[in-house]
Amino acid sequence: MHVLRSTFLLLALMGGFATMQAQEIQMVDSLDLDAIPAGTVQRFWVHVTENTFAQPVLVPVMVAKGSAPGPVLGLTAAIHGDELNGIAIIQKVFAQVDPQRMQGILIGVPGLNAVSVQLDQRRFVDDEDLNRNFPGKPNGTNSEQYNYAVFQKIMRSFNYLVDLHTASFGRINALYVRADLNQEVLAAIAPLLDADILLDSRSATAGAASAGHTLREEAAAHGIACITVEYGNPQVYQDDMIRRGFQSILNMMVHLKMLDIPIAIPARPAVRCKKSYWIYVQTGGFLEVPVEPGQLLQKGDLIGIQRNPFGDIIRRYYAPEPGVVIGKSTNPANSNGGRILHLGILK
Repeated sequence: MHVLRSTFLLLALMGGFATMQAQEIQMVDSLDLDAIPAGTVQRFWVHVTENTFAQPVLVPVMVAKGSAPGPVLGLTAAIHGDELNGIAIIQKVFAQVDPQRMQGILIGVPGLNAVSVQLDQRRFVDDEDLNRNFPGKPNGTNSEQYNYAVFQKIMRSFNYLVDLHTASFGRINALYVRADLNQEVLAAIAPLLDADILLDSRSATAGAASAGHTLREEAAAHGIACITVEYGNPQVYQDDMIRRGFQSILNMMVHLKMLDIPIAIPARPAVRCKKSYWIYVQTGGFLEVPVEPGQLLQKGDLIGIQRNPFGDIIRRYYAPEPGVVIGKSTNPANSNGGRILHLGILK
């Protein structure tokens, strides 16, 4: 593991008083899992690119290496800079896991898009969506070089990956899983994740060499079993989502024989969907969406009411077929093509 700087001082607020707590956090060029002692948790700043001042752009990474061999499970959060629930989930998992009672390696990346999280924005600095820009290029655009670096330096060693997301600005989501449920290992794991909705979503470009696909598809192309989980709403911490996400990761680790603890069986089975799509407004106006994430719909149910600036109803929208509300718009202001809701079609 090539260490670029020796240590960082971590400032922690403890007991209501500002206290300086010295903690060795190595800045490295890439992860070297073999160099990490078994039975320990290590923290790193991984140097992925440079900013305008020729200073390193650093991604935070935590590694818990078990006392015995086992699979490598990666957890990534905030590939979009406004998706914060996953950061708290990863922090909570690492605060509770004892590596001396663990098999395999757990790698957490609580802030994959380290640039945009700090800027309170969803997209990268070149206005690209990082999760539509894999595999990236070593000599490409800002986002292409960033994606290439984070995958090669951090994620190539994963056997399994949970990519933690939320809805984007102006929208809210149920807790739902996207996974290729035709893969036996993913079909076994998905019901343990306490989701409201399981969406059978195949990685269309898995194994393809073309650019422009998601982290989940890039992982599949490298033989990494990957699940995407959407944990609620953007730019907030939601206690219930964090609690459920934390327990779900423990459940997955038990299933992979990384932990020897009881599995917490979800309180209710998830609604299963074979496909999903967004429904959009057909004219401009101010939109009300009188349904909630997780709500089951019948064909013809009212899903949207649109008004002009004077308050007159100019259009109503109805469910085109039975399904479940995966997510919905919370932004009333819409021009043509604004989102109403994300409809899952039951399996």
